[in-house]
Amino acid sequence: MKRRAIRIPSVLAFFGLIATSLAGTHLGAQQVVADDVSSQYQSFRIVQIADGLEQPWAIAFLPGERLLVTERPGRVQLIEADGERTEVTGLPEVHVQNQGGLLDVVPHPDFEENGWIYFTYSKGDDEATVPALARARLEGSQLVDLEEVFESNTHTSPGQHYGSRILFLDDGTLLVSIGDRGADPDRAQDIEDHSGSLVRLNDDGSVPDDNPFVNQDGYAPELFSYGHRNIQGLVQHPGTGEIWATEHGPRGGDELNLIEAGENYGWPVVSLGRDYRTQEPWGEARSRPGMVDPMFEFLPTLAPSGLAVVDGGDFAEEWQGNLLAGGLRSERVVRVVTENAVVVHAEDLLVGELGRIRDVRMGPDGYIYLATGEDDGAVYRIEPTN
Repeated sequence: MKRRAIRIPSVLAFFGLIATSLAGTHLGAQQVVADDVSSQYQSFRIVQIADGLEQPWAIAFLPGERLLVTERPGRVQLIEADGERTEVTGLPEVHVQNQGGLLDVVPHPDFEENGWIYFTYSKGDDEATVPALARARLEGSQLVDLEEVFESNTHTSPGQHYGSRILFLDDGTLLVSIGDRGADPDRAQDIEDHSGSLVRLNDDGSVPDDNPFVNQDGYAPELFSYGHRNIQGLVQHPGTGEIWATEHGPRGGDELNLIEAGENYGWPVVSLGRDYRTQEPWGEARSRPGMVDPMFEFLPTLAPSGLAVVDGGDFAEEWQGNLLAGGLRSERVVRVVTENAVVVHAEDLLVGELGRIRDVRMGPDGYIYLATGEDDGAVYRIEPTN
């Protein structure tokens, strides 16, 4: 399946930070750091609701306007609606090195009935680690009934390319992204290796009977798609059911992919990026039959992490259904417009204003939430103003 990656000129949203004031009664701290920010079709303000977080990696929403925020060094913060912050106890041992640590966190779709919280982390020691998925029940600020439900099937030297986004699908199964682990990119083409893939699991970690390779000899049965480098943005569009992922390329070549079961996304055989040292094109080609081309290449480099869909709330009609892709090194959010699964427009937002954007989420209150992946990181809420 071959798709042509398109490049769209960006429209930058420049603005100055406004003097701080108190926000409304929404969740947590109430400091407005920018007011009446202009962008295409929509103006908004930025409210900082938590700060002083060490490398926050993911945001999860709980009933009662509460947040869970993971910090990569191995902590979870529970932030109450009044802003009170409590460190959650009961986590497993996490190996923290470079890109490894405590990563994504997602509540079960039936959290109010079963209390399950799912999270990913790097597991192992200084010699070798694997990405792992565990779940536990949240009681107050304590995790209980902890159980590991999945770990990648190949240990690798620690520190790079864990992937690690979790996505519950409409059918109740979940996807977990596993990075290629950096040391040996060719593993992303190894159909027996989880590295460089999306795996699909039942909520207890077992393998769904309808996985694309479940009955094929030589394939890891958990594989949903493969040939990925390092997916760190993953979302299912609530209107269309499409599964979208943002993925790190090498130098350049950051991708937005439309994920389909059983497909090979090409890494490292094909890529739009270039070698870090030589600047020569990476891989054997930019495209190849039987390997899926990205739907969009982020230019300039995005270093993507976090992906959301604007769904509901008071954002302008023109933003509804748009993708919001966070960027680390680029320190920006890209609003991506799709029509019939084709990218037709993009706009850059918040360029260099908040820092490295690690996570982007659409909250149940109709607002957009961002986490900045800094040593002194923060969580922000984006509120429409027009």
